[in-house]
Order: sequence, then structure tokens, then C-alpha cells
Amino acid sequence: MVNTYKDLGSKMSAPPGINEGQLTTRPPLFNEKYYSWWKARMEDLLTAKDYDLLIIVNRGPLTPTKQKGYIETIPKDPFEFVVADFRMMEKNAKAKKILICGLDPDEYNMISTSFNAKEIWDALQTAHEGTNQVKRSRIKLLMRNYELFPMKESEHVQEMMARFTIITNKLKSLGKVFTSEELVRKILRILPSS
Repeated sequence: MVNTYKDLGSKMSAPPGINEGQLTTRPPLFNEKYYSWWKARMEDLLTAKDYDLLIIVNRGPLTPTKQKGYIETIPKDPFEFVVADFRMMEKNAKAKKILICGLDPDEYNMISTSFNAKEIWDALQTAHEGTNQVKRSRIKLLMRNYELFPMKESEHVQEMMARFTIITNKLKSLGKVFTSEELVRKILRILPSS
């Protein structure tokens, strides 16, 4: 996002100073203040590289297994791996590496004992979004801001939209999603009759 609203300062949903597109081969640099922005960008990067990577981050590592008897499956020993198993393990390592490469030293220290990408992702989410109870509280507060959202006296429509988008993006990152129709109706109610 081009930072054209300098007066909004820290209220921007993306870090200030991003004036050009980012590299598609490099993870976005983590910024605690803009966690929602980083999370969305990281999900986009993982999906673009290989959709399996986002699944690994959300559900956990892929594990090569073998059949034991008719019903039970058990993890394979590494010496039993075939080419497909090595590819699976490479995806696990790739997902973890992408997440780690986007972190600053402080965040890395927080997750350095994590064994896989899901553990890293979950640790970051808990640290920056909170537990489910904290998430519900944040959603409740943001929903109140959404419902009572005003357009300020001397504010331009673009500035108002930037503030509104920050709220809806934060809600989206916490799992509350609106349809385009709901957002348009809300904006139309906010706009002054003039």
C-alpha cells in the first residue's frame, strides 16, 4: 500500500515508509505493531509459493507414514523414506524457513525452541493476538468501533476509508469477515448527505 496519508501516522494498517511493491521471493519483515498486516502478507507469500505450505503452517507438519496391519498407520523411520517422503519433509522445512526469515531477533528468540512451522505460527498468534478469550475481547472492542464508526468533520473520503479499512482488516485477521455488501452499506450510512 502506498503511504499517501502521512497524517495518519501509526494508524496505518501497513508499516509507514512502504512506497513500492515488495519482493515476491522474500518474506515480509515482521513488525509487532503491524502484526495483522504481516500475517496477511505471510499467508499470501506461503500460498503463492506452494499452497501446501499454508496448510502446514495451519495444521502442522506433513508426516510420512506407513501401514501397520489393516487399520493402523505409523510414522516412517527416515531410512524408509522414498522420494515423495523427502519432498514432504522439504515442504515442512520450507514453511518453517519462510516464517523464520521474516522475523526480527526478538521474535526469533521467542520461537527458537519451536520444532515446526505450526508451533512458530501459533506462538506468534498467541503473543500478538492473544488467547481465544483475548481475541473475543478484541473482536468485541473492534466491532464497537465498527458499529459506531463516524466520518470526521474535515476528513476526506479517502482518509475515512483508510481508517475504516484498518478496523475491518483487524477484524478479518481475528476471524470476523464481512461481505462486500455489508461494507458498502456501512460506508453509505457513514457518508454525510452532502
